[in-house]
Amino acid sequence: MNISWAERLAGKQCYCRPLGSMNDKKQDETMSVHPEKDVINALIAGHFADPFSLLGMHKTEAGLEVRALLPNATEVWIIDPKTGGKVGKLECIDSRGFFCGVIARRKNPFRYQLAVMWHGHENLIDDPYRFGPLIQEMDSWLLSEGTHLRPYETLGAHADTMDGVTGTRFSVWAPNARRVSVVGQFNYWDGRRHPMRLRRESGIWELFIPGAHPGQLYKFELIDTEGHLRLKADPYAFESQMRPETASLICGLPDKTTLSPARQRANGFDQPISIYEVHLGSWRRHTDNNFWLSYRELADQLVPYVKEMGFTHLELLPINEHPFDGSWGYQPQGLYAPTRRFGTREDFRYFINAAHAAGLNVLLDWVPGHFPTDDAGLAKFDGTSLYEHGDPREGYHQDWNTLIYNYGRREVSNYLVGNALYWIERFGIDGLRVDAVASMIYRDYSRQPGEWIPNDKGGRENLEAIEFLRNTNRIIGEQTPGAVTMAEESTDFSGVSRPSTMGGLGFWFKWNLGWMHDTLDYMKLDPVHRQFHHDKMTFGMLYNSTENFVLPLSHDEVVHGKKSILDRMPGDAWQKFANLRAYYGWMWAFPGKKLLFMGNEFAQGREWNHDSSLDWHLLEGGDNWHHGVKRLVRDLNHTYRHHAAMHELDFDSYGFEWLVVEDNVNSVFIFVRRDSKGNEIIVASNFTPVPRYNYRFGINQPGRWREELNTDSMHYHGSNAGNSGGVHSDEIPSHGRDHSLSLTLPPLSTIWLVREAE
Repeated sequence: MNISWAERLAGKQCYCRPLGSMNDKKQDETMSVHPEKDVINALIAGHFADPFSLLGMHKTEAGLEVRALLPNATEVWIIDPKTGGKVGKLECIDSRGFFCGVIARRKNPFRYQLAVMWHGHENLIDDPYRFGPLIQEMDSWLLSEGTHLRPYETLGAHADTMDGVTGTRFSVWAPNARRVSVVGQFNYWDGRRHPMRLRRESGIWELFIPGAHPGQLYKFELIDTEGHLRLKADPYAFESQMRPETASLICGLPDKTTLSPARQRANGFDQPISIYEVHLGSWRRHTDNNFWLSYRELADQLVPYVKEMGFTHLELLPINEHPFDGSWGYQPQGLYAPTRRFGTREDFRYFINAAHAAGLNVLLDWVPGHFPTDDAGLAKFDGTSLYEHGDPREGYHQDWNTLIYNYGRREVSNYLVGNALYWIERFGIDGLRVDAVASMIYRDYSRQPGEWIPNDKGGRENLEAIEFLRNTNRIIGEQTPGAVTMAEESTDFSGVSRPSTMGGLGFWFKWNLGWMHDTLDYMKLDPVHRQFHHDKMTFGMLYNSTENFVLPLSHDEVVHGKKSILDRMPGDAWQKFANLRAYYGWMWAFPGKKLLFMGNEFAQGREWNHDSSLDWHLLEGGDNWHHGVKRLVRDLNHTYRHHAAMHELDFDSYGFEWLVVEDNVNSVFIFVRRDSKGNEIIVASNFTPVPRYNYRFGINQPGRWREELNTDSMHYHGSNAGNSGGVHSDEIPSHGRDHSLSLTLPPLSTIWLVREAE
């Protein structure tokens, strides 16, 4: 003979049939005997893994039995919401807050509420344990399969209304945990109060908590596979606390958005793409307290500045929530949450919208390669190496003291792919720059023999990471037309920006780090020695057709003792600035999209420091060399955008031709940029401080050529040597061509010549 918990523990007897949650489709119709004190002890201690089998409303032969765990409550009544009347009282079976009672005259489960007396005040609450399973079968299947395109729509915290009750549904993947509870401002951060239901088929824990509402903080409290207590931020949190605090914030999903036709076109291979790379925390700061500008202040100050300077794209160093300022965002802990350093998530959306309204596309630096070891994050999430590889030879980054994602685990790759779509679809991000791709695709990256494990085929490639990148790029292409990805990839891996069907990784663009290193190595040389390293400036064209390249002068080139770009230039102050201007003129003319890190546009003299503002004081006072560089970069951007020949055929051999390539003695380079209609622009660089007068070279198209841009112009604080605005060709053969130009090539300069219409 089975007895109900209430009567069994009170020394009475009655018949009961525990059937699990009232909404559970898998209710157990068989007779069973309830566990006694040991089960209550386990529940209160937080070690009971199946709270729905115990708490909530259950059918018994004596009637409906309701059980609740309400620490510190002194009196509990069952309320019928239809009438508002009390239909039964729960008895306190355990002084630690376990209540139980039978409604003898009711046989069928019904919606109920609990009137709870706490500290002399009565509160009317809905019981979380009267609600059935939350995750739909199809979602559960796709999450387990790792093919759910938008896992963030199911996992995490989502404000919702269920059965007329407002609250928040929580879900988290932790398959090896013994117990998971939601803790937060709505339950005194007490892990006993809201243990979750485990969906064993997927390893996901879930719970709907009535009354939990947007704006409240929460975490997940886990008893891990080893029995240790862990307090974790939500991997899918859409907003987080300001560091050093790490709690997650309940908030709704942003509305979906799509890339406008204009923004889609702006990402095209044939379009001018000039990127301004920014670290939001140090572009500019408040002068009185050195505090950051907010997202809204950046919208009002940074966005107009970037537009006025003529850039087409704004690229942000990682804005995902991260614990350590000094990581610059490259060790993200909250991949779905914009950092609170500069304001709320809505403030960030305001910033993005302001950039789009100004005609700028926005790129995010995205870091799917590694994550920090902080206890509040993904590390050892459920006591096992869940998101990371267990073997440090696969799962630990020695360079950065971080953990490497296990891309071969379906749920992990799904977490990352979903994140890529999240930023594009929910914030209108126009593209992702993917950080440190080389570290992802090679198992021996920065490792000595014996410090890495070969793949299943015995090779050094990380096959799972390669498949993850291909899959991510494919899904972005299918789901978000017009969005692009750019790879920071420093090796000779073949086809980074080629389709996976061709054996590539499927990126739209690849950073040309080889070009960057070669040209900077050349420019830092004393001009006397440049003639012996002529090939460093020409080598890039030998492989230019292998990828869709971006030419980057990024944040990595102005830190860690590398000096600023200006300070790498040789010579006295005049020569340093002249060298820099000539280099920029060369860079903007060379095939490939452009990227410049903040501060480089006005030739900041010191290395970048993330803890302070850029040196805007260099632009104060009278007009100076820094103003000249700033004006040059602005004019380069606008001129580059105006002439299709400078960008339309970046990745087509027809778009580029050498006119003078072997004059190493004079350190002179001359080439043609060409558009699809055959219009040409001549670019001539003289990388010595010696003016070259009457310098003759052959050309393709005779006529008058206007000096469109001259980096030695007095407007940029140069020596103002040049060609008096333009020059007419001569019918004099040179360099294998029937017509030629005779130019003055100013010292340390680059000039652009445009053929005038006849």
